Amino acid sequence: MFSRNLLKTAVKHAARINTIPLPRARYTTSVKAAAGPILSSIGGGYPDGERINADKITIVSYQDGERVKEVVPVVASAAEPDAPAADAQKAAIAMHPDVFAQLSPTMAGFALQGKVAVVTGGGRGLGFNMAQALAEVGVRGIAILDVQQDTGEKAARELSEQTGVDVRFYQVDVRDAGAMSQTIDDIVVHYGALDILINAAGIADSNMKAENYDIVAFRRLIDINVTGSFLTAQACGNAMIKSGKGGSIINIASMSGSVVNYPQEQSCYNASKAAVIQLTKSLAAEWARYGIRVNSISPGYMDTALNRVPALEAQKKIWMENTPQKRLGAVHDLNNLAVYLASDGSAFMTGNNCLIDGGYTLW
Repeated sequence: MFSRNLLKTAVKHAARINTIPLPRARYTTSVKAAAGPILSSIGGGYPDGERINADKITIVSYQDGERVKEVVPVVASAAEPDAPAADAQKAAIAMHPDVFAQLSPTMAGFALQGKVAVVTGGGRGLGFNMAQALAEVGVRGIAILDVQQDTGEKAARELSEQTGVDVRFYQVDVRDAGAMSQTIDDIVVHYGALDILINAAGIADSNMKAENYDIVAFRRLIDINVTGSFLTAQACGNAMIKSGKGGSIINIASMSGSVVNYPQEQSCYNASKAAVIQLTKSLAAEWARYGIRVNSISPGYMDTALNRVPALEAQKKIWMENTPQKRLGAVHDLNNLAVYLASDGSAFMTGNNCLIDGGYTLW
């Protein structure tokens, strides 16, 4: 794997590289002050029912144990959700700065030294693992956007401690256009750049018959998965256009956007991911003139915390039986593909939907 090759390179040259300490661990949290009642949470931590708005983002920085607070005015907000289940995690390992100079031209094409990334849904699971991967290949700044305060702050703290990368956490609902725009503006001001977006925030409703599908739940899923993906891409795309340097946008879709899953019924989720794939192609065509590449990753069945529940055990057996590799994807199985799409290694690739499903869609 790409990450293993980088580690081998690091070990090979370690003997003749002077030890240089990693930057001091640093992370920043951004808390959105909610206005109005707190709503119940379901699915991916998003509030059910009416959207909660806020008039500011409070950004809290911790450096050497010292707390620094600042407030940025915004338009909207989201409520604090329930804490999610834990995913299997491995610590990220930052590449030694001197290793970059030792990489071959081909390997250097996959490095992201000095880049700045935004990862939505980065508080856990696939989003957090992809954020770790970016940090391992040289990204200097990562903004984690997630609706879950405790989870997002923990992810930012752990990632900065593991790698020394400057990590900021923003509690933001991807459906909130005003807050998203203000958040991206703040990210650009802080880091001075925005090069990469991994659009991983989303939810799934499953085992819901189309004839009985509640219209409120249907609209909510579409609003998060489709509208949220667009609003985030729009805000980041505008920042990339303004910079004149382009960038890479990676939307996390699903194989469910290309096939109908079995045995569970999930018409709304399937439709939402098909929309994300087509949105990816449309944005790729429109923004190529600005040097912005837009691609999507379509995972198959993944072994995330949300799928490791007793109620899904029978279905998981069916999923694996119908997957040629006879397993679920690990939470880190998207990492190298995300790095590839974010890097110059995929410079001539845009508008592509990358299926990574253990072969499930072959049958």
